[in-house]
Amino acid sequence: MPRADAARPDPFMLRTALFILSGNAATSALLLARNLLLARLIPVADYGVAATFAMVMAVLEMASTLELHQQIVQSPRGDDPRYQAALQGFQVLRGMLSAVALLVLAGPIADFMGIPQATSAYRWLALIPLLNALQHFDIHRAQRDGRYLPVLLTGTLPAFGALLALWPLARFFGDWRVALWAMLIYTALGLITSHLMAERRYRLRLDRIEMRQSMVFGAPLLVNAAMMFLVFQGDKVIVGRLAGMEALALFAMGVTLTLTPTLIGAKTIQHFFLPKLAAARAAGQPDVQRHLSKAAFEAALLTGSVLMLGVFLLGTPVIHLLLGAKYASLSALLIPFAVLQSVRVAKTGPTVVALSVGQSSNGMWGNLPRVLILPLSYLVLRETGSFVFVIWLSTAAEAMGLALSLWRLHRISPLPRISAPLLTSALTLISITAATHFAPLQGLGVKVELLMALALIGIHVLSMTGLRSYFTARSPDQA
Repeated sequence: MPRADAARPDPFMLRTALFILSGNAATSALLLARNLLLARLIPVADYGVAATFAMVMAVLEMASTLELHQQIVQSPRGDDPRYQAALQGFQVLRGMLSAVALLVLAGPIADFMGIPQATSAYRWLALIPLLNALQHFDIHRAQRDGRYLPVLLTGTLPAFGALLALWPLARFFGDWRVALWAMLIYTALGLITSHLMAERRYRLRLDRIEMRQSMVFGAPLLVNAAMMFLVFQGDKVIVGRLAGMEALALFAMGVTLTLTPTLIGAKTIQHFFLPKLAAARAAGQPDVQRHLSKAAFEAALLTGSVLMLGVFLLGTPVIHLLLGAKYASLSALLIPFAVLQSVRVAKTGPTVVALSVGQSSNGMWGNLPRVLILPLSYLVLRETGSFVFVIWLSTAAEAMGLALSLWRLHRISPLPRISAPLLTSALTLISITAATHFAPLQGLGVKVELLMALALIGIHVLSMTGLRSYFTARSPDQA
């Protein structure tokens, strides 16, 4: 069982949070660097083909998602070696089924996307779910005791290795095959690292009872994973089908540049707060649980605001510097993309809190509006040919999803008081969007942009009392 004292603020909490954040940031930065370098090294249309590889892998992950590794963290039996072996055995079984499915469907998938020349690549991709399934769950079990290095290194080291391999791969292939082999190298290194970081011997066990219980726990997560595929990949499928591989490349790059920072924040929030929330609940500490919930909510809102400020100050220069002229048309889409991802990441707060009290369906409800809006997005893109309208439709759906997530959580647990940070985050999104819309491109000037950013940061510091008081080790009553 997670240690109860891990839920109490102490002088090392900020250091731990920064350690998790830096590890997740390093992994995501390396993966982002890989994508950016790949975009520079291969033609735009080939990058569009490479984007379909990620879409295919997302389908497989969606079809087999039960969050078994999160059960190790969340379950009171997470330290039991037999329970771990049963989860690992079930994971391998799922990985084998996914690999076989991709081998069979490689041809039809390539034909559907209009790139039959990539059929062999999809067959090679079948190795990835199998290799991922063979990872050692000890890296996740260590989080129960506040040891995050194993899981962080399992992400960071493979990302670094795949980045180093990119240049020689580009020299050898020069097309979308670079992305294929980089993905295979990343996955293989992740498998090796997880076993090197493990403390226990790797054991597999197939247990029908444990499988059934895992299915019960994971069924809502499986439905949510299907929704997540439609959320993250649905628009890309529509763009690829209607507009072709070059348009898909631009759209996918816009998503990558704005989604990556929010994924860093969301992963850090889950890794840091979920074990502590579960421990506080198990120890019967409602005050600590309430304080942690408030801090988690505020951390999610802050993540979105930081993204908006970063894109506002650095978005266009980053595109010109890192991607060059062939992606110049993406600049006008960055702020809408950032607003979309900022609203989306705000749902991390209620989702993590809901998971800590056993409500695994919260994320599913939060993603429902985004899924329902896809047919309208298809029609809008077909009629207008503009990505902007699709992005704003998705943003409205994410806002409705946030409201649904809060409502679902409110039914089983009191919501923390988040009116002030919620209004502050809304002010950030609206003010930056308005400033970039009504002012000419680069018309505000660096000084005005910096002053505006500093003012918004100051308002955030004042409004987010739960997060601030938690990391200064004040009692919950002082928040």
